[in-house]
Amino acid sequence: MEMKKINSGKLHAIGYDARARLLQVQLDDGSTLQYSGVGEDIWRRLSSSGAAWSFYRDNIEEEFTAQRVSCSSPAVKNPLDDLFQKP
Repeated sequence: MEMKKINSGKLHAIGYDARARLLQVQLDDGSTLQYSGVGEDIWRRLSSSGAAWSFYRDNIEEEFTAQRVSCSSPAVKNPLDDLFQKP
């Protein structure tokens, strides 16, 4: 599934499979959630919304059941860690 990067609230990326009616959402903490039974109208409204985070919370998170696909947080390395490593 192709993911569209988005920067709205905690949303990091969103994707949709029209054939399977499956919406996939990646949050800024690295977790990925899938929602089944999501119609194309909901997808279009989410992907074109100027307030995607609010739309997601009001129309998807509360209306559909999520299945967690991934819960791995992205590895974020502080560039100063190399300078100040503990012996």
